[in-house]
Amino acid sequence: MARYKDEQCRICRREGQKLFLKGERCYSDKCSISRRNYAPGQNGQKKAKLSEYGTQLREKQKTKSFYGVGEKQFRKYFEMASNSKGKTGEVLLTLLESRLDNVVYRLGFASSRAQARMLVTHGAFDVNGIKVNIPSYLIKAGDVISVREIKKDNGTIKAATESNESRPVPTWLERDLSKLSGKVIRIAAREDVDLPIEEHLIVELYSK
Repeated sequence: MARYKDEQCRICRREGQKLFLKGERCYSDKCSISRRNYAPGQNGQKKAKLSEYGTQLREKQKTKSFYGVGEKQFRKYFEMASNSKGKTGEVLLTLLESRLDNVVYRLGFASSRAQARMLVTHGAFDVNGIKVNIPSYLIKAGDVISVREIKKDNGTIKAATESNESRPVPTWLERDLSKLSGKVIRIAAREDVDLPIEEHLIVELYSK
């Protein structure tokens, strides 16, 4: 899948807010938003008024950036949400939260979703005792995600776990640091999503 490969801090500056794409750097003085809180490019400091379509588009792009999802896959999630019971926007966010790479990040085994995606791709995690190396794998209630035995000494995972030890784990998840594992108590609901997303704008964009 094609991915945005430019400097990630430029994405945050484009959206005008922190998207926490680079882990610990986003919490430090090195964060680009803290130093240059305007859009990249020679016209970045000019304040342009967005149209209704522009506002909806930026909301979609921002949400894609949060979860590290490409356009084709994001559209697939929207179609899945549209064909499911419940409010389309809320179901969309539930699907995104249910991605394995997001769950690994939420459990604190990675410092960012991008890092979680890399670790999953490299086969660092089991789901219910079976290795899963697909970041987009959708977890279900009752699933147990654990660091594979041969990966428990992985420096990246150990550093992230130590750094995130005090970070609260969402109420829909349960973490056991001694075993480097976590359990999905229930599927995330809209109120569990702590990201500044206005999902109704995305629904309006795709409904045109």
